[in-house]
Amino acid sequence: MNFPLILFSLLVITGAIWAIDYFFLRHNRKADDEEPWWIEYPKSFFPIILIVFCLRSFVIEPFKIPSGSMIPTLIVGDFILVNKYTYGIRLPVINKKIIDMDSPKAGDVLVFRYPEDPSIDYIKRVVGVPGDIVTYHNKQLLVNDELVKQEYVADYKYVEPGIGYIYSEEYAEHLGETSHSILLNHEVHGLQYASVRAFPYRENCKYSRTGFTCTVPHDHYFTLGDNRDSSSDSRYWGFVPEENIVGKAFMIWWNFADFDRVGLTIQ
Repeated sequence: MNFPLILFSLLVITGAIWAIDYFFLRHNRKADDEEPWWIEYPKSFFPIILIVFCLRSFVIEPFKIPSGSMIPTLIVGDFILVNKYTYGIRLPVINKKIIDMDSPKAGDVLVFRYPEDPSIDYIKRVVGVPGDIVTYHNKQLLVNDELVKQEYVADYKYVEPGIGYIYSEEYAEHLGETSHSILLNHEVHGLQYASVRAFPYRENCKYSRTGFTCTVPHDHYFTLGDNRDSSSDSRYWGFVPEENIVGKAFMIWWNFADFDRVGLTIQ
């Protein structure tokens, strides 16, 4: 469902009815005449839809986390807020940038339109920006030939629906100017080679059975899930184009199963 398009359509319809009534129809009604319902309701909803549309399109947009690919940073059921303007102002629906501002940095938690199906929103962590050389071999991440430091924190387990408990290890990863938590499951290979698809700029990557090295092209980004061994990310479907960016995730605003997560900032 293309919710932005639906919201924009409702805005146009209610706004048009309001404008037609304001400039034409109301002058033909007597002072004691009631407004027809097909004018009254759209006029009542128009300002509400306008406010929601502007906030959602240019300021903040809510999302729900549907999978465990970003555990432990984000868990299934988290409702998050995404800053829509930090990377620039974009036209709603078509997502075309009209005002340039900041650019995604290594370590940012990025919401974007899935390159293989732009109707789907994805959330991953940026590990490579344009021009970076990203290497991932034997679960060691290097950016521009510099090893990204990882420090063991604790054993970690979570429930995977339909599978049961998954046992992993939590590490603190120091990427760019940020430190965040990731999960590594040493019983699973760091790359499922058979799942690597053909994608734009595939020639920028060299794969082996233990990992890969990719050079990030201009206006593209390389992303990984924090749950490294349970994430469909740039390892498999390629780079995130700049025009697919939605915004930067910055806060958890709700979780029905765990109220302690409400208000947490996203590192």
